[in-house]
Amino acid sequence: MKKIILSGIITGAFLFILSYGCLYLGIRFFPTLFIDYNNPLFNSEGNRDGLFYLHAFVISFALSWFWDRFKGLLKGHFILRGFEFGFIYAMVSLLPVMWITFSSLDITIFMVLSWFLYGFAQAVIAGILLGKLNP
Repeated sequence: MKKIILSGIITGAFLFILSYGCLYLGIRFFPTLFIDYNNPLFNSEGNRDGLFYLHAFVISFALSWFWDRFKGLLKGHFILRGFEFGFIYAMVSLLPVMWITFSSLDITIFMVLSWFLYGFAQAVIAGILLGKLNP
C-alpha cells in the first residue's frame, strides 16, 4: 500500500507541474484554440476550482492502484509498458467517457479530441513513471 501511495504522490506532483505548465504555454502561444472555453458551460464561478486543480493527484492515485494490480500483465521495457498502460486506460476509460460527453454536451469535436489526447498523454506519462517507481 505504501508503494501505491508514494508512487501516486510523486506521479501526481509530476503530472500537476507538467499539466499546468503545458496549459500555460498553450494559452500563451495558441490562444485561439482556447476561445471555445469562454462558455457558461465551463464557468463554475470559482466554487470548484480546487477540485479542478487536484485532478492530477486524483488520476495519479487511481492509475497507481490500477498499475499495481495489473503491472504483471505488461511486458518489456518500462517505456513500452507505460505506452501500453496509457493505451489500455484510453480504450477502457477515456473513449467511452469522451463518447458520452460529446453526444450529450454542446462541445466541439476538437475539444473532445484534445481531452482524449490529454488523458492518453497523462496515462502514458503516469505509466512510464510508475514503471520506474513501482516495477
